[in-house]
Amino acid sequence: MKEAKGAGAPGRRRRPVAALAPYLMVLPGWLWLAAFFITPVLVMLSLSLQTGDFIDGFRQTFHFRTYADAVGTYHVQLLRSLLYGAAATVCCLLIGYPVAYWIAFRAGRHKSVFLFLLLLPFFVSFVIRTQSWNVVLADNGVVLGPLKHLGLLPDDFHVLATAYAVIGGLTYNFLPFMVLPVYVALERVDPKLIEAATDLYAGRLAAFVRVVLPLSLPGVFAGVLLTFVPASADYVNAGILGGPSTTMIGNIIQTEYFTNLDYPGAAALSFALMGTLLIAVFVYARALGTEDVLEVTAR
Repeated sequence: MKEAKGAGAPGRRRRPVAALAPYLMVLPGWLWLAAFFITPVLVMLSLSLQTGDFIDGFRQTFHFRTYADAVGTYHVQLLRSLLYGAAATVCCLLIGYPVAYWIAFRAGRHKSVFLFLLLLPFFVSFVIRTQSWNVVLADNGVVLGPLKHLGLLPDDFHVLATAYAVIGGLTYNFLPFMVLPVYVALERVDPKLIEAATDLYAGRLAAFVRVVLPLSLPGVFAGVLLTFVPASADYVNAGILGGPSTTMIGNIIQTEYFTNLDYPGAAALSFALMGTLLIAVFVYARALGTEDVLEVTAR
């Protein structure tokens, strides 16, 4: 018995290669993340604390005043970016949730077709898609031109260079980022749960509020994050569809870096935007209750 037990003991030991296999599989991803995310972030952090100019060069002086100067100068654009991003996220949720609900519960065997149609515009460049809205919403374009000709709109009416155009462009470009996570969450909802709710004399609205909506919260949580963060940092829509009064912080960072060649100021603004978004995401997660969302997902 002892010999058999002793003979079986080495078999129960994990081989060194098998023990390291999970870490070896994750290693390429960590190396990629370190090379193309962590290293650039550290370089940008170091650059934000430097002083100098493009001609004489920059040197590390740990000048933290750059952050205060950058935020104090462009706090309006920073707040405007958060406002536009939040407005676009709300619009995406109001539009995208019914779309995801219809595809998940009403599209039947044609779900893949509608998902493909939803993603079809992404086969075109982001800039070209935004520029197309510039043509559509032009003062005498295909939409406003006929309405002005018929006298339904005044001749001086315009949409471009307004907050509505920028928010509309953000909503259009980031709508799939909201629809897809919500659709995945709704797809996981068991129809038998809805049938059970109706068997317990719950109406359609009550069944949706008490059953479907709570089970879809993980998708809503992910969709809001995937929409709000890139929409707040976007600069293409404000640059093409907006004007001087709708400038977002992304446009300021682009100008500071490529036009003014103020690399420390641009880096400081980037970190200020990153920190502000992290705080906003943390507050949103606490308000929604991530623990409750995870509990709903586990169930």
